[in-house]
Amino acid sequence: MKGTKLLALCIFSTAFLSFTPINKKLIIIDAGHGGNDMGANRNGVYEKDIVLTVGKEIQKFNTTQDKYEIILTRDNDTYSQLSDRTTLINKLKPEIVISLHVNSSPHAESKEEGAEIFTQNTEGSKKLAEKISKKFNVLKIEEKNLHILRESQSPTVLVELGYMNSTKDREYMTSEKGQKEIAQKFVEVFNEY
Repeated sequence: MKGTKLLALCIFSTAFLSFTPINKKLIIIDAGHGGNDMGANRNGVYEKDIVLTVGKEIQKFNTTQDKYEIILTRDNDTYSQLSDRTTLINKLKPEIVISLHVNSSPHAESKEEGAEIFTQNTEGSKKLAEKISKKFNVLKIEEKNLHILRESQSPTVLVELGYMNSTKDREYMTSEKGQKEIAQKFVEVFNEY
């Protein structure tokens, strides 16, 4: 089953790329978790759903420009292995990769609010993190040894959009207005990158 999914993804990407103009740059949005992997959750709200919705919102903005093409590592509530995601990323060789997540702390109500960005040990990743930090309320930027950062050959960052157990962050990330604003900020980053 795993091999079949990867094969289908490879066939889709090859077909997709054959219709993508050569001068368009690829940007991959990795919506973390999915399927049985819920990620952080609170009061029936799941990380996997927030990041998928934000990823789809980012992709919607794609229709108004022709400089880049947005590809999602998942566009529905399914889980794929991290190794499958990085295989796809390395096959497509995108300009940049953004892995979307939602943070959580051990407290009932987090005192912290805002985004955190984790980078690779590359200039491209750090440059991307700096550009993102100018659009979001970022608590910290930190180099981290996470699979998607370690194995991706393109400039990649993992962005924790906010804290699931911060009422303010959660309400913003789950609101239609908040999700559209988050997506718009990423689109601004892409246009400036």
